[in-house]
Amino acid sequence: MEFVMTNSCPVLTPSERKIVDVIKSADKALADAVCRALEDAVKTAAEEMRAVGQEESAPAMQYFASVIHQRMYCLMCGADPDTLKGGDPEIAYHVIRNSQNIARHYWSADIEPYPPKPV
Repeated sequence: MEFVMTNSCPVLTPSERKIVDVIKSADKALADAVCRALEDAVKTAAEEMRAVGQEESAPAMQYFASVIHQRMYCLMCGADPDTLKGGDPEIAYHVIRNSQNIARHYWSADIEPYPPKPV
């Protein structure tokens, strides 16, 4: 299926709408599962750290989120998430540039995204 970009909102066919709905539903289920997994990791780590008398050393949720972020970055780039080896630097470039654009556009980050690569 090919979508043609126009200056107006496209009117999806019933079949295209079903495809969009399936993808949105799967996306939401995935995001919910990741959030639950983060919450579980924080809770488990806190309980286990408390059991060994180190509750003040329990990692925050942001630690576990950064672990997921690094693994997903590797997977997106085709690298091994355990060794960080391999991967496509071209994809890495575009993923980083996309993140810079999001930070600048949505959060007013004072960042100049990498320039687009010449075609």
